[in-house]
Amino acid sequence: MRAYKRLLKYIQYETASDEASETCPSTPNQLVLARALVEELRALGIADARVDENGYVYGSIPENAPGLPAIGLIAHMDVSPAAPCGPMRARIVEGYDGGPLTLDSGDVLDPAVFPEVALAAGKSLMVTDGRTLLGADDKAGVAEIMTACERVLADPSMRHGKICVGFTPDEEIGRGADRFDVKGFGADFAYTVDGGALGEIAFENFNAAAGRVTVHGRSVHPGSAKNRMKNANLIAMEFAGMLPPAERPEHTEGYEGFFHLCDMRGTEEEAVLNYIIRDHDRVRFEARKEQFQDIAAWLNGRYGAGTVDAEVTDSYYNMREMVEPRMDIITRVENAYRAVGIEPRHEAIRGGTDGSRLSYMGLPCPNIATGGMNFHSRFECVAIEDMDTMVDVIVGIVRA
Repeated sequence: MRAYKRLLKYIQYETASDEASETCPSTPNQLVLARALVEELRALGIADARVDENGYVYGSIPENAPGLPAIGLIAHMDVSPAAPCGPMRARIVEGYDGGPLTLDSGDVLDPAVFPEVALAAGKSLMVTDGRTLLGADDKAGVAEIMTACERVLADPSMRHGKICVGFTPDEEIGRGADRFDVKGFGADFAYTVDGGALGEIAFENFNAAAGRVTVHGRSVHPGSAKNRMKNANLIAMEFAGMLPPAERPEHTEGYEGFFHLCDMRGTEEEAVLNYIIRDHDRVRFEARKEQFQDIAAWLNGRYGAGTVDAEVTDSYYNMREMVEPRMDIITRVENAYRAVGIEPRHEAIRGGTDGSRLSYMGLPCPNIATGGMNFHSRFECVAIEDMDTMVDVIVGIVRA
């Protein structure tokens, strides 16, 4: 079965994760999909396929050539809650002409806004109806891994070491690696198949922290508030205004870090700001966290001790520190790309990945492409031929 046909099946499961949930997986349909994937793996001949109590799917193909490394292939089953995920109505545009494409919703997938889409000219492009995301992030990765396993199992002459397969829940809310059984997984190193355009190899990502600012004010009737009221909303706005305006996501790219205000709420009595803090460089990352705390300290000096509480909690770190000692892992992917006529390129992820957390858990785990584009949006799409190519690349990675 071609990978895109599997993707069409998987996207019918509405598996958006939910940050407010305290369960694992955070939403029940992720477990429904996990069980379906286990059945499919067993049907392919992966006898040890299983799902644990937390919704993590594991399975393996035994080695047929002694002395080769055990290689892991990982993708996540959840999709982003940032856009509606269902009901999913996918459409395949055969022979896409590379120009603006009107979706069923009336919205336009325009290469002037999404220039990478023009690279799919001449290919069969899978899009949504414009009302939901597609779910290629990361069900395309799941489909490509599953199809690669089918190829390996169908060719007993192909020499390979142990191939370890893992599908995780809740990656989109930062929990994908929380309960991953690295020891039981059994791989020497692994790849998350969770990237974008063909040729991508990512072994760098942001260092990340969550920042929470709580402002304690004093509410007084506005008619008698002079020299008495301490408006928490306004102090929160001061905090936000003291962070560098140019260092926000909408003004940064490449290796440039940022402070991102995700949400805010408040009254005169209390206001709360939630931030994410990102930087590829560890020294600059630590400086950003200090700057965050220094602003709170300055405001406390102005308005009184205890007015502003600033909490900073590290989320994950740049995987480069863990992968650099094993650059043979990267060379393996480069060779697999070149074998199918694609020149590899290194992309620093402006975000996080399960691979970062797993790398710090002792499983070096760079990230490779799926062929998908415009993730987390109603304009998400993927070229069917690019999915086929990534199956070839994955087979090339595990082949001796």
